[in-house]
Amino acid sequence: MATRLLYQEDSYLREFTSRVVEVRGEEVALEATAFHPGPHGGLDTDTGYLEAAGGRWRVEAARLEGGTVYHRAPGHALRVGDEVRGVIDWDRRYAMMRLHTFSHILAAILYREHGALVTGGHIAPDLARDDFDLSMVGGGWKEALTRAFREALEVASRCIEVKVYWLPREEALRIPGLVKLAGRLPPSVERLRIVEIPGVDIQADGGPHVRNTCEIGDVEIVKLESKGRKRRRIYYKLADTTAKTDPSRR
Repeated sequence: MATRLLYQEDSYLREFTSRVVEVRGEEVALEATAFHPGPHGGLDTDTGYLEAAGGRWRVEAARLEGGTVYHRAPGHALRVGDEVRGVIDWDRRYAMMRLHTFSHILAAILYREHGALVTGGHIAPDLARDDFDLSMVGGGWKEALTRAFREALEVASRCIEVKVYWLPREEALRIPGLVKLAGRLPPSVERLRIVEIPGVDIQADGGPHVRNTCEIGDVEIVKLESKGRKRRRIYYKLADTTAKTDPSRR
């Protein structure tokens, strides 16, 4: 049974209730979850807690297998049918949301300027990395990445609303530049979740994002690295760990 992915409906959902549908040792599957599995879609796993009448257990990781999200909660006493309350480690999640939206802006700029595709990446709360095929700029790849990074910061500061909606696959794929990954989308996906930053970027994406680019805050480059002609890597991190514009803190 496929898990309903609540974070795709509301990235700001920090607590939820659901029922246990499967138990595999220390892993638990629920009808619905707000835990983002990792590594999936470039993002690390969410962590947090599962609570029930019998206790409270730490969720060390969530992973996706087929359409099911399994939560690793060592020592749990949960059984199929139990109602549980899930609690997300919000600071960890929100940091990844901020970096994730920034990565979309950066990718959009590099695609627009150079036709560069994303060839890899990973986002953790304390560090993000993206790989791009910048073979078309030759030895000037560091300058291209640095220039695009500066522009991405300027774009984020414009406070642009981030839109999330769903489209049928055929309709979505008629949008130019929708898929910026070097690999193609699996043919089994019939409806695509679209994340749009109007005037900047539009991508098919299943992960959590901030509602407004102002929430990203300041981001800084950690390191630039070459991993091959088609894999030029940039590491970056949040300069401030708590965004003043986080709506959950207002």
